[in-house]
Amino acid sequence: MPALTLREVLDLDPVRAAEPELLAGESALDRPVRWVHSSEVYEGANFLDGGELLLTNGFGLMDAEEEDRRRYVREVAARGAAGLAVEIGRSLPSMPPEVTDEARRLGLPLLAMRRVVPFVRITEAANRAIVARGLSGRSVVRPWGDDHTAALLADLADRAALNQPEVEARSALAGFHPGPGARLIGVSLHGTREVGAVDRAVRLLGGAGSLRAAFPGDVLALLALPDTRAGDPIRAVQEAFRTAAEPGLTVAVGLAVAGGSGWLRWSDTLRAARTTLELALTVPAAEPGVPDGPLVTSARALALERELTRGGVDANRDRLARLVQHTLGPLLAWEAAHPSDLVRTLEVHLRHGCSPTRTAALLHIGRQSLYQRLERIESLLGLEIDDPDLLGELLAAACAHRVVRGMGAGQVRGLRTVA
Repeated sequence: MPALTLREVLDLDPVRAAEPELLAGESALDRPVRWVHSSEVYEGANFLDGGELLLTNGFGLMDAEEEDRRRYVREVAARGAAGLAVEIGRSLPSMPPEVTDEARRLGLPLLAMRRVVPFVRITEAANRAIVARGLSGRSVVRPWGDDHTAALLADLADRAALNQPEVEARSALAGFHPGPGARLIGVSLHGTREVGAVDRAVRLLGGAGSLRAAFPGDVLALLALPDTRAGDPIRAVQEAFRTAAEPGLTVAVGLAVAGGSGWLRWSDTLRAARTTLELALTVPAAEPGVPDGPLVTSARALALERELTRGGVDANRDRLARLVQHTLGPLLAWEAAHPSDLVRTLEVHLRHGCSPTRTAALLHIGRQSLYQRLERIESLLGLEIDDPDLLGELLAAACAHRVVRGMGAGQVRGLRTVA
């Protein structure tokens, strides 16, 4: 059976209740819709993989410049979205004409939602219909509980319009009952469409609960570790996945939040895991990974990368390039003319407390070779790299250099997270 089309999504009761008005893309209503997401306007486009209908309340369009609005529409279209639906009336009193104009120029279906309907009702109804259509041609039918779980995880990751009683009720429906003292940790996996790695990690953690669902190309999970478990929960989850995940997978672990801290914090850890996953797949690693094993990282391990790219990688491109050139320009000029690894040497050295022993071991070079590199770096920059006043700037610039290199390497290598 063919996939659900945009025309059929528009005919669902919760969508019709929002009184959608089609402003552009009339000829594309028979596009297949792979999933329906809701997201803040400037974050949503970054996580599209093609075929999605993106819902937004339009808050980010309110004070944006005309060219920024046009750029946003271009980004949504470039990601292959099936359509863009903007809520009109609360944050945004009317559809900006440049948004409509750009959507018409690109042939992107653009919907103005004239009545306020909680996005969770739309996404749940639409995604249930999408899953049902997809399951109808399979010989083995997944239980409906998986559909509820996927919809809940997607809504939490998108920070859709939810409330605490609703989240608790939907979690209970999926069999997820974290106690108030539990520590919740979001996890995002890339390179598999199976939840087996999550289940194996949960068994290794002993007594942990989980919400987990597979999406096209990725798996998203929310783990609940009991308050009786001692030690660092992030490190425990990372170690479990290093054992449980297959070689070649990339696993990103989010923040540890209290189970009783409210659904927004649940959302925070899932979003941190998702952002960390994209960075892990986009930005070259600062240090060598484990050969032949899964890449398991965490939001705190990539905290600097996340801060440097807050608001989106593309939005920070020029700023990061200026930071790199201002701080590391002489090193880059030297590396362009001489085969060397000075910037990476500098970053590894700073990340490990300027320890020559540790830096040399990680770079697989002798200490004398390391000392020669450090002397060259100091000579080119005209400063002492262990000066405490310089550590923050140098480390940020070296990290930014990797981020910029990742930008230049093209799009994320097959990545698309759930929303």
